[in-house]
Amino acid sequence: MQTSAYWQNKQVLVTGADGFIGSHLCESLLKAGAKVRALVVYNSFNDWGWLESSPYLEQIEVISGDVRDPFLCKKITKNCHTVFHLAALIAIPYSYIAPDSYVQTNVNGTLNIAQACLENKVQRLMHTSTSEVYGTAQYVPIDEAHPLQAQSPYSASKIGADAMAMSYFNAFEMPVSIARPFNTYGPRQSARAVIPTIISQIANGAKQIKLGDTTPTRDFNFVLDTCAGMMAIAEADKTIGLAVNIGSNFEISVQDTLDLIKKIMHSDVEFIIDEQRLRPKDSEVFRLWCDNSLIKELTDFAPEYEIKKGLEETINWFVTPKNLQRYKTEIYNV
Repeated sequence: MQTSAYWQNKQVLVTGADGFIGSHLCESLLKAGAKVRALVVYNSFNDWGWLESSPYLEQIEVISGDVRDPFLCKKITKNCHTVFHLAALIAIPYSYIAPDSYVQTNVNGTLNIAQACLENKVQRLMHTSTSEVYGTAQYVPIDEAHPLQAQSPYSASKIGADAMAMSYFNAFEMPVSIARPFNTYGPRQSARAVIPTIISQIANGAKQIKLGDTTPTRDFNFVLDTCAGMMAIAEADKTIGLAVNIGSNFEISVQDTLDLIKKIMHSDVEFIIDEQRLRPKDSEVFRLWCDNSLIKELTDFAPEYEIKKGLEETINWFVTPKNLQRYKTEIYNV
């Protein structure tokens, strides 16, 4: 991963640090010399998610809390140079079941972080969006001018969160940038996503795997590339006031991705379409393909992991017994 002296000794906050991308981002920032404060969601088990297994845990200032609390947000953003806001509810199927919780965490949580950054004079707020806000592509590759389409309660909440963050740039001239990563995969990803679902079940010896629709196409990005892209956007003054895609500009179908995983893992597993895993008809996003020309124009970012290399690293992590045992491969996660 590309590194920069920019982060040396800078105090940063990462919200959602216990999650998949957030934990990797904390490690990438530490490697770049930053002082990392990490917000993990409070729970009575005092569990810090994926940070628990991080080799860098002792170097991270961990705070348990919730972005839905504005008082906490004001406290944790004090003396921060940059805030990377990743905390969000992200599972699309669960957003059909509990949409209000997505508004509370994703929209109100972003409001709380933005207001706290404004009051504490944070020098850069890096808000994390998602390619899901674009919905099914009206044209490809998808650039930042593509219309936003709320095809699920999740994507609607993220559109609202993006607008809330950008309103603080427009109304208060706060230095806000929006990172819009396309589909990220890699070690530690939740089993609700298709790539870890397939890898973990094959690793556990499954001969048949139930899936939703495998015809949609995606622009898959290895997690370390996503982190590098976020850091590059945060470093560049030209990205202030903009939403910037992070992607590989490579399109592949879910089916072809699964076949590649089968080949790498030397598996003869059979894929079966399961009706309960299909999204509602008008909610499925059938095509996501990133135009990454803007991030290349404004920063020095370039993805380093092509799909086969990224999948090999992901598979190697998942097949390690201590990692695989953390996944309940027999349960369908929404």
